Amino acid sequence: MITNALVFSRAKLADYLELTKPRLVSLVILSAFVGFFLGSKGPLDAFLLLTSLLGTGLVAGGSMCLNQWMERGEDARMNRTASRPLPSGRIQPAEAFFFGTALSLAGTFLLYFAVNLSAAVLAVLTTLSYLLLYTPLKRKTSLCTIVGAVPGALPPLIGWAAAQGRTSYESWLLFALLFLWQMPHFLAIAWIYRKEYAAAGFQMLSVIDPSGAQVGRQIVLYSLALLPVSLLPTAAGITGSLYFFGALGLGIFFVTQGVLSLKNLDAKARSLFRNSILYLTLLLVLMVLDKG
Repeated sequence: MITNALVFSRAKLADYLELTKPRLVSLVILSAFVGFFLGSKGPLDAFLLLTSLLGTGLVAGGSMCLNQWMERGEDARMNRTASRPLPSGRIQPAEAFFFGTALSLAGTFLLYFAVNLSAAVLAVLTTLSYLLLYTPLKRKTSLCTIVGAVPGALPPLIGWAAAQGRTSYESWLLFALLFLWQMPHFLAIAWIYRKEYAAAGFQMLSVIDPSGAQVGRQIVLYSLALLPVSLLPTAAGITGSLYFFGALGLGIFFVTQGVLSLKNLDAKARSLFRNSILYLTLLLVLMVLDKG
């Protein structure tokens, strides 16, 4: 009986953890850390950093959970998401709603009381734009990807505001970089799972463009736009020459991946997706290593 209860408890905890999408949250925390690190002046405040990242992570996890609560019907119609805790019935909708709400509120209050108002406001904006704009727009228009890139690009601003108490033009360069990066990243995902998105009723560009011609062109255009924007942190004095030349090489590599996908999207979409994660990770690491 005790053994069975422990197994059940571990399984339940694993389901709750899955609701937060920990891999995505880890990327959010990484980008918030980079924003905090680059925005810090003088010695790094370890306590402020930890509370900022914890608050940001809680808000992100809560938002992911509430997103799954809102899309549980659509998730049930897609093979890759049908086994998630909500559509499979392992977690009840009310449980997910209260869990997601509690995480979001806890993260917001932590940022407000232990960090500052600016970071808390940006966290709230991230949650609201993700849940009230991006999530419902997925059923209505392919422009949802552009809208969804906004909350996805806000975490470095939260980190920067946590360090300085406000945003600045330098922090918005990080926002622009994350915004542009998300477009080829998510367009690749949308192409890989276009049949499932169609079954769920999501109006992604890959659903309304079955030939992939528009998808491929947008991947290349956003990749090209990302290249010069990725070099601006050095021009703004945030990073040094090591980052500049590293970003230049990574940018050329990423544009090349986009061009190759344009020629054969079916064969290249998955590698483009993987390489986009590698690209961003290396770029953020370079920023930290070569802070100006």
